[in-house]
Amino acid sequence: MKPLVPKTDGATFAPPTPRVSRRKAAKVLTPAERAAFLATRPDLKPD
Repeated sequence: MKPLVPKTDGATFAPPTPRVSRRKAAKVLTPAERAAFLATRPDLKPD
């Protein structure tokens, strides 16, 4: 019986490429920006 998969030299398939993260990086607020934001959102105040 012949093998089901023909032999290849490996050049047929491209090497795997690293995945690019689609998630956007979060913006880090400065302490002043954070205080100003939390002042407008009293429901988000930390415990």
